[in-house]
Amino acid sequence: MKVMFSQKYDLFSLDRDFQLQNLHRNKLLTIVSISFVSNSKPLPSGKILFLQLSLKQVGKDKLRRFAEVETFSNVLQLDAGKPFKGNWNTMFFDNANPVVLELACGKGEYTVSLAQLFPEKNFIGIDYKGNRIWRGAKTALEEGVKNVGFLRIQIETILDYFAPGEIDEIWITFPDPQPQLSREKKRLTSPRFLDKYREILKPGSFVNLKTDNDDLHAYTAEKIAEHGLDLHVKTEDLYHSAYADEVLSIKTYYEKKYLKDNKNINYLKFSFPNEG
Repeated sequence: MKVMFSQKYDLFSLDRDFQLQNLHRNKLLTIVSISFVSNSKPLPSGKILFLQLSLKQVGKDKLRRFAEVETFSNVLQLDAGKPFKGNWNTMFFDNANPVVLELACGKGEYTVSLAQLFPEKNFIGIDYKGNRIWRGAKTALEEGVKNVGFLRIQIETILDYFAPGEIDEIWITFPDPQPQLSREKKRLTSPRFLDKYREILKPGSFVNLKTDNDDLHAYTAEKIAEHGLDLHVKTEDLYHSAYADEVLSIKTYYEKKYLKDNKNINYLKFSFPNEG
């Protein structure tokens, strides 16, 4: 078994025996006391105990968040969201305002920030990881942001939850780039997903993609051209462009990390042409 700790003690990664990566120091009980690297020697029993305790604590945190999410009034999970199809604004938000989606919303920072900036619109963050949604949903409840909700589903099933022409805009912020060619269909800007967005969006509505991944940015631009979509904005360096307004300057937890490492941020804004 191999265990590696970074020199700064910020994170560690484990081999396939644990199938865990990038657990942060604040989730560990004793990480600062360990600086052990071994490619072949057995891990000392005391350090195995520390590690087991740390992983156990992480598991407890996730279970606690999953349980708490069940009680949140602004979260719907799986089939519970299906009855709202076609009527999200009136049934869920109790208004007639436009509905905007953030796909793969993670911790929901963008969803909540957009809702605060645009109280005249409704925002729904979508992700399958309940322990991530927990953060955004809890923040919205604590801060009294009424025009935001979260839906825990697989994005592949989005047509089961939204009616044709129901959505006014889509945001995709720092999704998994799925770099392997064998996983192209999993990319949130692959043709099979674009077809789903085309169906649920109102005519002329925008799709926004922010990503640190240059390859995903290039891939998406390629698909926009191939499918004859309307490209409105394209930049490989958002914060050194003229486009970094108040909306695009919202930064997620991960984006802040990328910027700290001097990573450029890519942005695309496109729409589907009106069909005669």
